[in-house]
Amino acid sequence: MTGLLVVTAVPAEAEAIQAGLADPTVAVVPVGVGPAVAGAATARLLALAEAAGRPYRGVVSAGVAGGFAGRVAVGGTVLGTRAVAADLGAESPDGFIPLDELGMPPELLGGGTTIDADPGLLATLRAALPAATVGSVLTVNTVTGTAASTEALGRRHPDAVAEAMEGYGVAVAAGHAGVPFAELRTVSNPIGPRDRDAWRMRDALTALTAAAAALR
Repeated sequence: MTGLLVVTAVPAEAEAIQAGLADPTVAVVPVGVGPAVAGAATARLLALAEAAGRPYRGVVSAGVAGGFAGRVAVGGTVLGTRAVAADLGAESPDGFIPLDELGMPPELLGGGTTIDADPGLLATLRAALPAATVGSVLTVNTVTGTAASTEALGRRHPDAVAEAMEGYGVAVAAGHAGVPFAELRTVSNPIGPRDRDAWRMRDALTALTAAAAALR
């Protein structure tokens, strides 16, 4: 068995993590943006490692994210208790309905629209990053960009601290492979109306480098 596999969306995130790694056995791979490509690429990496007789002992979805204002500060670090497919479902006159509340069998959803982080892996990361904010991390296909949608999302997920675009896809891949999963994010911007001038991407990448020492 080899070390951790850490997957990011883009090379800049992978480079930030590699700059702070203390454990040379950790593999860091950028796998693409969005849950579909991230899940497919992660599944391939896990399958190849297993076929070679060197399975990874865990997989971490890592990178920058938007954070819910009042729940986590910009520049802060987040550890996900679970990955939530926040926009996988159906609209209705009464609001959004998650797919697993529509009678869809959980086994057809990769375990449901909510996948818990591995308790042991999460505990290790929490011990190494005691200042991190802990809560659900939402996975979305469309980044939230209005005050109304931010408010609605926050009401539906009162324990959520951040949103990103890959965690749920990576969690599904890990679950199918029987490999522990966790999610680590640093916050570049508050969730809400898009204001690129207010984004602190450099601060988030710096925080990602600092957090990378916990990956071992």
